[in-house]
Amino acid sequence: MPQLLEIAAGPVRLDDARRGTTRSVDLQSYRIGAFPVTTAEYTVRAHGHFDGDSNSNSNSNSNRALPDADELPVAGVRWIDAITWCNAASIAAGFEPAYALDEGTVTWRLHAAGFRLPTEAEWVRACRAGTDGARYGELDQIAWSAADEITGPQPVGRKNPNAFGLHDTLGNVWEWCWDRLDPARYGDYRVLKGGGWADPEWSCRAGVRRGDAPDARLEDTGFRIAQGAPGPEGQGWSEAEDRRRAATPGPRPVGWTPLASA
Repeated sequence: MPQLLEIAAGPVRLDDARRGTTRSVDLQSYRIGAFPVTTAEYTVRAHGHFDGDSNSNSNSNSNRALPDADELPVAGVRWIDAITWCNAASIAAGFEPAYALDEGTVTWRLHAAGFRLPTEAEWVRACRAGTDGARYGELDQIAWSAADEITGPQPVGRKNPNAFGLHDTLGNVWEWCWDRLDPARYGDYRVLKGGGWADPEWSCRAGVRRGDAPDARLEDTGFRIAQGAPGPEGQGWSEAEDRRRAATPGPRPVGWTPLASA
């Protein structure tokens, strides 16, 4: 299983440049992966093989013969694949799965102790590691990006970690989070953070937000896991707040697709 690090309780600031908003979130302590989930971890769990979706991991299939292929961050993983993997890994480790799946609908069991995707607030706090700038170090020292002129993801942990001990939060692969990007404008689209191997410097920043559909397969996208039951609040995320945002009355710009009411 992935190595998890303890992140102490504390505040984090979240900026949304698209909406021009800033908010502060007080987080409880939680655990988060020191690295993105690798191809080896994605393919094998506990006492057997598990690939969630056999077509979703081009790295584990086409690069298996390459040196260090198992150390590559898994890429080309859909959000729903990451959710499914988290549940399977939880069951294998003896934890109650964090997610309930019902015909494509995913519900977070907030009190469950299983593995899960981090919320955006958890991801940002873990990435910044006590800093307040765009990055926790010089880009070439901490992240694989377009400046490295590479053509795909690189083995995890080969560049410097942040002060919390996390590697590759910036660059290498974008990482799925639990939160919706903007439920008023993009429905159920989920947040992506961190930038990837082909992204320029401006995209590999802690505050950059990107998103896509839960079933979208993006070649530069993977995930890291978190753990820790947040109790009645979702560590900076709220289903009620998402629904409130999506239900805002009044005319909407062309192309907006609000989250469907449950």
